[in-house]
Amino acid sequence: MFPIRTLGAALALAFALSPLAATAQQSATPADENPVVARVNGEDVLRSEVFEMAQSLLPQYQSQLAQIYPLLVQRVVDFRLAERAGRAAGLAEDSEVEARIAKAVGRVIRDTYLERAVNARVTDERMQESYKAFLAKTPAKTEQRARHILLKTEEEAKAVIKELDAGADFAELAKTRSTGPSAAKGGDLGYFTDDQMVPEFAAAATAMEPGQHSAVPVKTQFGWHVIKLEDRRVVAPPTFEEVASQLREEASRAAVEDVLKTLRAGAQVEILPAGLSIDGAAAPAQ
Repeated sequence: MFPIRTLGAALALAFALSPLAATAQQSATPADENPVVARVNGEDVLRSEVFEMAQSLLPQYQSQLAQIYPLLVQRVVDFRLAERAGRAAGLAEDSEVEARIAKAVGRVIRDTYLERAVNARVTDERMQESYKAFLAKTPAKTEQRARHILLKTEEEAKAVIKELDAGADFAELAKTRSTGPSAAKGGDLGYFTDDQMVPEFAAAATAMEPGQHSAVPVKTQFGWHVIKLEDRRVVAPPTFEEVASQLREEASRAAVEDVLKTLRAGAQVEILPAGLSIDGAAAPAQ
């Protein structure tokens, strides 16, 4: 929790950098869900205005909404007062204000156009097609869980196998005999896919059944291994619901690029020297 003074300063900075033309979401919200939270010279301030301002905050502040809510209400009141003071000073007809409003209108038109173009392209059918393509690239995979005892010589590995054949506990032997970093965990390597292990190790583990240990030592670039396969499982790919947000984001980005590419193709665009580099000089040839 931030001290109120520190938090207030941070909020003031965040608000100062955010657009001042925030509008309340009043029309679609019933009055009992959007109560009046303050009055400024007889004008109502609705809770939706406070929530809208909260959306401009950084996530760490949004997570403290209950604590900073009174401060947000006061800031909405302050901004309402500043707006009225500006109108009283004739700023509604000021040339700088009109220019900034024109830019804001342009941004809203641009964003709305792209949003609607994306929504027209990123349909439920398109999302299902994207998911099918995702499944083709992300099939179900087989994972294995194994323990191993890493030794320096083949003779040491053979001696360990004899002890295991005689009934010794694999995990206890791994703790006392393995030179690998997993020794402290009884040689447990957790679940892995074949491509996460060196080929010799993966092939040896794949040839076993759960519960079996190596009949002969397995040599890799790291030394000599005695392996015990603990489990094997098939992991299904993520469901549509699990990857829907990722797929929608990717499809939306692709749709925006497609729209912009189409717009560029139908327009006469000339990039002048000042647009090629920061100092206006021609960019060097690649």
